[in-house]
Amino acid sequence: MVIRPDTPPDAAQTAIIAEQLGREPRGIEALAATDGEGTPLVLRMAPIVDGKPFPTLFWLSSELLKVELSRIEAAGVIKSLEARLKEDDDFRAAYHASHQDYIATRWAHMSAGQRAEVERLGYDKVLRERGIGGIANHDQVRCLHTQYAHHLCGNNVIGQWVDEHYGIIDLLP
Repeated sequence: MVIRPDTPPDAAQTAIIAEQLGREPRGIEALAATDGEGTPLVLRMAPIVDGKPFPTLFWLSSELLKVELSRIEAAGVIKSLEARLKEDDDFRAAYHASHQDYIATRWAHMSAGQRAEVERLGYDKVLRERGIGGIANHDQVRCLHTQYAHHLCGNNVIGQWVDEHYGIIDLLP
């Protein structure tokens, strides 16, 4: 079961996140998705971290999901998905819509102060053009981790495809 709390992590969840990441977390604004036990799956990140643009809105933190998605990537799935994007107009259009959903969601989560800071620093173009995980080429699939994180929190056709073919969602408590 996936829960979308959209609340800052509590102290126990922050400790879990530090363990998941192998370091102290920075730039986290909220838990974007947890499993049925409250364990963090996806983090919602600030648009600027340490004074630089952070175009990855949804960060996959779950070790279980990271391992499973890495296994799928190692099987060459990204190349086959990119080939499908070249050949299948409907799939490509859905993927482009996923990128637009990600960009719109990023901007919707920004406060007025964050938007002003993004614009003051000159990062508005980057954050209006970079899609899922900060990707510039919307016909490319950089990694399944960012796609799946977005899938758990929004509208992502690659994440939907992963669940249809590999049932990753069924691994969660």
